[in-house]
Amino acid sequence: MFRDGLSDRGGVEHFDWALFIAAALVAVVGVVNLYSATSVYTQSRADLYVSQVYFLVAGGALAVFVAAVDYRIIERYAWWLYGPALVSLAVVLALAKDIRGASRWINIGGFSFQPSEFMKLVLIIALGRYFQDAPRTEAPRQVKDLAAPALITGAPVLLVLAQPDLGTALILSLIALSIIALLRVKWWSPGGALLALAALVGAPLAWEYGMRDYQKTRLLSFIAPEADIRGVGYHAHNARIAIGNGGLFGQGYMRGSQNQFHFLPDQYTDFPFPVFAEDWGFVGSVFLIALYAFLVLWALKIASQAKDRFGAVVAVGVGALVFWHAIFNLGMVTGLLPVVGVTLPLFSYGGSSVLTVLIGLGLLMNVSIRRPSLSAVRVGGSLLR
Repeated sequence: MFRDGLSDRGGVEHFDWALFIAAALVAVVGVVNLYSATSVYTQSRADLYVSQVYFLVAGGALAVFVAAVDYRIIERYAWWLYGPALVSLAVVLALAKDIRGASRWINIGGFSFQPSEFMKLVLIIALGRYFQDAPRTEAPRQVKDLAAPALITGAPVLLVLAQPDLGTALILSLIALSIIALLRVKWWSPGGALLALAALVGAPLAWEYGMRDYQKTRLLSFIAPEADIRGVGYHAHNARIAIGNGGLFGQGYMRGSQNQFHFLPDQYTDFPFPVFAEDWGFVGSVFLIALYAFLVLWALKIASQAKDRFGAVVAVGVGALVFWHAIFNLGMVTGLLPVVGVTLPLFSYGGSSVLTVLIGLGLLMNVSIRRPSLSAVRVGGSLLR
């Protein structure tokens, strides 16, 4: 399974310890924080941290498997993954159970999973396969050349919006845009002007006909955060209080008042960071954010040293997945972005989210251990010419 001159021993020698340690630190700190976040609940929720450990072990095993298989084998089956993933999103609309006005989960034998989470990885792999097969060119691409990537991205985005899940749809779109940022595109062209015009016309139409009332309310609450702090603005308001309560060094582990007195809702799913910030303060928060920043920058470094375009796209895509999840989650809990229900990678409770991130990191490790020697390094962006 190890190709290109990498024997089994060579794979171990090329093991990316920096990537592994950073991811492991985030996961361990996440479990510790989850224990604090759920300590105020009855037994049924207090044991969620145990389930999280199981998810991490299962995800870690999958990550090892994904890292061990030559990623060109995964590239070969990209479209075989993409097709069923689209079908699973369609099945969600027909069979999924409605929770809080959204249908996102499929239940099989007592196990629930969220197909849209795994679609993020499938989209990265599909775009990687497309750009790997695309002909090289020294000239900048035209906007019309982005039609195929737009279709590959647009199909799952529309299906996810129909669930409705605005947060995941935004993540899928931004992952694709992050990958396209590697391209040299001639945006100042008739095609670019038409695209800009379509965006200007489409924005008010999307607001009027594409968004649910509760999504509009959330966005309006972001514009006027203090207008309804006992209603739609309750989550974000109390999250900001918790973060402020942490001060420089925090109130102490499992001593955060906002969490302990039940003022923080969804603190183990969408709002785990306020619990952490209140317990560990500014210093702890900077440490956690630095770990995420390292993972993203390390992914870009791996992309810059990838041996082919598929590897570069996968590395950038996984880095974008971690980046945009962290940006949206930290932004919404600090009041910098609207509340859109996006998890914090390896920190929020949830099997589908944890498995998706760990499999993604396994893909990143796969590309990393199969990088060429430093003497043969090429810039990732040039791989998409």
